[in-house]
Amino acid sequence: MSNGFDDFYAIIPAGGTGTRLWPLSREAKPKFLFDLLGSGRTLIQSTFDRLAAIAGMDHVCISTGERHVDAVEEQMPEVAPEHIFAEPAPRDSTAAIALATAVLARRHGNDIVVGSFAADHVIRGKVAFVDAVRQAVATARAGYVTTIGIAASRPSTAFGYIHEGESLAARVPDAPDAVLVERFVEKPNAATAQAYLNTGEYRWNAGMFVMRADVLLDHLHRVKPQLARAIDAIADAVIEDDRNLARAQAEAHERGENVRETVNPDDFHAHRDEAMRKYWQGIEKIAFDYAVAEPLSVEGGVAMIPGDFGWDDIGDFNSVAALLPSVDERNLKILGNTEQVVTLDSAGDIVVPNSERTVALLGVNDMVVVDTPDALLITPRARSQEVKSMVKTLAESGCDELL
Repeated sequence: MSNGFDDFYAIIPAGGTGTRLWPLSREAKPKFLFDLLGSGRTLIQSTFDRLAAIAGMDHVCISTGERHVDAVEEQMPEVAPEHIFAEPAPRDSTAAIALATAVLARRHGNDIVVGSFAADHVIRGKVAFVDAVRQAVATARAGYVTTIGIAASRPSTAFGYIHEGESLAARVPDAPDAVLVERFVEKPNAATAQAYLNTGEYRWNAGMFVMRADVLLDHLHRVKPQLARAIDAIADAVIEDDRNLARAQAEAHERGENVRETVNPDDFHAHRDEAMRKYWQGIEKIAFDYAVAEPLSVEGGVAMIPGDFGWDDIGDFNSVAALLPSVDERNLKILGNTEQVVTLDSAGDIVVPNSERTVALLGVNDMVVVDTPDALLITPRARSQEVKSMVKTLAESGCDELL
């Protein structure tokens, strides 16, 4: 029996370096490849599990950098190679989502619904999440680019906000909680964030977007024609490689050969690779919010489903600390082997012992201590967001080997 998601395909953009989680997260191994909650599953594995349970394992795709493909394949061997889209260089979220969408549309039809869900978010509340996605898919079928807005629990200056408008329940009966998006607003200052919270009309923008493939691709052809043409050319090349692979597999089967042993999918990327070399570097680097969500919201084309589930983007070590249990009565948080941390007269710290040596804290309060084999970070928890500035300083100092 259908679960209502037969036409839904989930895309997991796995990019970025998580600079606020340096020195744990690096360019070569970003935060989505780590288990930051001590759950036994990395962030991207947990994201895949969550989406596969809704859409089905073969309806989940991953878009990531070429240098991370091996790690993604190792962590998730259940993902078929044709469901992993490798980017030679970062071109931001619009290109990543558009390419996966264009390929999926060619494989399964232009009227499929696609959803983009970041690889490094933490979701708590499975039933509420599934319900929000279900309503988002229904709203997307009606022609809206649909986002899931997170309840703003505090006047945060770390997130963008969504201003909700009129109800769409009469227009989309299968999504009773859907509302029109009035506008998206950038990360505000503290006073503005508090004002947003006081109105009760604003939610956090978590960057989750669900839409019909044709709605997205038609919009890009209209407002970003050069980007859209490049994406089309690469997607066409991927499909040509798909056909060549399918032909080789059929011929091997007719010869009575073991298809898996005689036909290697990695040998059928020639057209894709050529198209990538020709077009990818010239694609505009632009975030999905700027290219799609914001301009379409002005036209009344964006809807929102309230997401009443626990959510965190684990943006810094303070976020990590909030999600970890305390190991003692002094609110000490440890990500890693607790036996490698010894404290005396210290409280409220988060420690990441990742260098196989003991970390000893004496009279240290409310600090972040991240110990890795080649770098040690010590900073007040209150300045966790500024770790990104430290990474910039290291880059300017020529310490590329630490990034």
